Amino acid sequence: MLWKLLLKYLRPYRRLLAAVVVFQLAQSIASLYLPTLNADIIDEGIATGDTVYILRIGGLMLLITLFQIVCAIVAVFFGAKAAMGLGRDLRGAVFTRVGEFSEQEVTRFGAPLLITRSTNDVQQVQMRVLMTATMMVTAPILSIGGVIMAVRQDVQLS
Repeated sequence: MLWKLLLKYLRPYRRLLAAVVVFQLAQSIASLYLPTLNADIIDEGIATGDTVYILRIGGLMLLITLFQIVCAIVAVFFGAKAAMGLGRDLRGAVFTRVGEFSEQEVTRFGAPLLITRSTNDVQQVQMRVLMTATMMVTAPILSIGGVIMAVRQDVQLS
């Protein structure tokens, strides 16, 4: 039931959700690339005493970190925009549906229950969509990317 509801009401926000995936992917790739740069600093800069190389790669790491932060902010922004739009549409649909109830049905369900359904339950769905768009998209990307980076670094060790 929830899947049908989400598919119906998230359809207008497909582009926003696609943007969330793209920015989460970029953030995850940047996050996975930082340990490689750190290893380069140790292997190339510290081992040879090349301070210029250490500063150059350290600056690159700072830039990548800033890029990662911007991607995370944009992804959360688009995810929140999609989730809030879903909530608005869902609240409107619940309000319209409750407005069609007869007086007898309103009395049977009770005003407190109907208010809870149109506020708290919709907010729970909104939060689920926001968390899915931000955290649950990142987790598989980091998992798969982490395995790929570990294998790329040292096949036998991984």
